[in-house]
Amino acid sequence: MSNRRIFSIVTAAALVGVAAPQTASSRAANEVTGKAMRDIRYIVVHTPGPKWVDGKGFFEQPGLGEHVEHYRKLLEAGKLALGGPFPGGPAGGMMIPQPGMTEEEVSAFAQADPAVKSGLLKAEVRAWLVGMKP
Repeated sequence: MSNRRIFSIVTAAALVGVAAPQTASSRAANEVTGKAMRDIRYIVVHTPGPKWVDGKGFFEQPGLGEHVEHYRKLLEAGKLALGGPFPGGPAGGMMIPQPGMTEEEVSAFAQADPAVKSGLLKAEVRAWLVGMKP
């Protein structure tokens, strides 16, 4: 592939906001110049914890109601965009906060979840680059 073709592909990707994730140096440069152009959200991915009961469905797990109520508080505060379980296959789910929540806020909320504290669920907070949105 020619350098001209590679340049065109990289330029097109950057224009639609789906270029490769920023490196530490480009992130620092954007922070210094105030030109951060990425919508990064810190999402919570839930997976079964050690107290998960095999053979029971997601909604049949003891303590799941407290988990739902915990995230309902975030929803009612206007800080949760989407959330829910993955249907079929291995159990688990994902919560997507609204823009603007920090990694620390999301992590603290995820770890305060009664289902995480009890060991029913594990919560992993991951940075997610929103590449497409309406």
